Formats: sequence, C-alpha cells, structure tokens
Amino acid sequence: MAKAKYEGFKALNPFFAVVMKGLRGLVDGKHYFDTFAVDAIFESRYNFPGWPTTIRGRANLMASLYGYGNTINLKSGGALVVHRCQDSRVVILEYEVHGKILSSGARYDNRLISVITIENRKIIHWRDYMDSLSAWSALNSAS
Repeated sequence: MAKAKYEGFKALNPFFAVVMKGLRGLVDGKHYFDTFAVDAIFESRYNFPGWPTTIRGRANLMASLYGYGNTINLKSGGALVVHRCQDSRVVILEYEVHGKILSSGARYDNRLISVITIENRKIIHWRDYMDSLSAWSALNSAS
C-alpha cells in the first residue's frame, strides 16, 4: 500500500534515498514523507520561479513535489555529509543529486544543504538550500 501511495514521486527516489540515509536512526517513518510531522514547515532558502518559499504541512509538501517527475528525472544521489549540531534536535545534511531535464535531455546536477529540526522523531522544520544557478541553467538549457 505504501508503495502505491508514493508511486507518483518515483522520480525523486534518489533524493529520498540519500536523505533517508542521512536521517537514519533520527526519525520514524519508512518513506521520506512519513518522517514529517503533519504540520511541519518546509522552507526554501532560494527564489525559484513557481516554487513557494514556505510550504506548511506534510500534505502541501507532497502536493508541491508531486509533479517533479514531469520535469526532472533523478538518476542518483550521493556525496552525503551529515553534521550533528550542538542543538541535538538539529541535523544538517549536505548532498548531491544527478539526473536529466526531460524536456531537453540536459544533465541536471545539483548540490544541496538541508537544515532539519526534529522533535519526537518527526521532522518539524526543513530549511533547504540549493545551487539555484545550476538548477536554473539546466532547466533553461537547449540540450
């Protein structure tokens, strides 16, 4: 059942895998979305056309990411570095994702940092930083 529930997000599986590896032992839930509290906040610390800077709630995060696979297909994720913070509720993940832009076939390579606050083994706040120039360049590439 859970597999079918997340079928529409399979283009993000390499992202989910690298993040779940970084969160291993810190959160409850088998899938990325299951690790979020119902009322969690997802903040994007970049301005990207068409993408909200703040998403409130797990359901809204899922709705926002649902169409990702129509634009980008990730092939791999890696280069994971996990930083534990002095505040034991906070963990910082550094990682990369690689794939292609479906409309042009252009390579998509991005580096990200996510600052994650966890309470009661659920993510309550996610602050996302990415290489927006890399994403913008790939999305606007002729090939």
